[in-house]
Amino acid sequence: MRRFLIFLFLFFSVIGNVDALEKEEVLFDSCVDGDTAKFIIDDEVKSARFLAIDTPETVHPTKGEEPYGKEASDFTCNSLKKAKKILLEYEEGNKIDKYGRILAWVWIDDVLLQDELIKLGYAEVAYLYDDYKYTSLLKDHQAIAEANLLGIWNNEVHEEQTPIYVIILLIVIVVIIMMISPKYRRKIKNKIKRKIKSSLS
Repeated sequence: MRRFLIFLFLFFSVIGNVDALEKEEVLFDSCVDGDTAKFIIDDEVKSARFLAIDTPETVHPTKGEEPYGKEASDFTCNSLKKAKKILLEYEEGNKIDKYGRILAWVWIDDVLLQDELIKLGYAEVAYLYDDYKYTSLLKDHQAIAEANLLGIWNNEVHEEQTPIYVIILLIVIVVIIMMISPKYRRKIKNKIKRKIKSSLS
């Protein structure tokens, strides 16, 4: 009986240690944008990319600042600054991205930061490369944010944003129309005639 109790004690101790490794308490260092921040982990400053969401850009080199990018960034930054306790929770086998950033769920005083951003319409569910732990929760709350036209789901925001590929396509169409128009063809034809005439004279 005694051996059995010792075995149970050791078993649950091991289980407890495994669970502890899944979450790690960290200190806030600085903000980057709505879905990225820097934390102090083991006396080192490390960047962390929030799992399973994407917020509008604020510091992207080509996209510039997108609608609700500032709101998302401010919300994340203020939440982290005011937090009494920050925990990073990791998915098994998926801890670092290709840029060397830590991938994690971010808990602020027992509240999941990704979920709060989704609820406010400041983020969308994205970059799902695995069956992540809280994906279903985020999708449910995103559906509510979309239905209520919150943040990035506001129709006016989508109407204001014209994708760059649409602009390029319109430019190409205009150029093609100009090239095939009779007036343009006559100009080209006259120009060719003049060049031939000048070369013969």
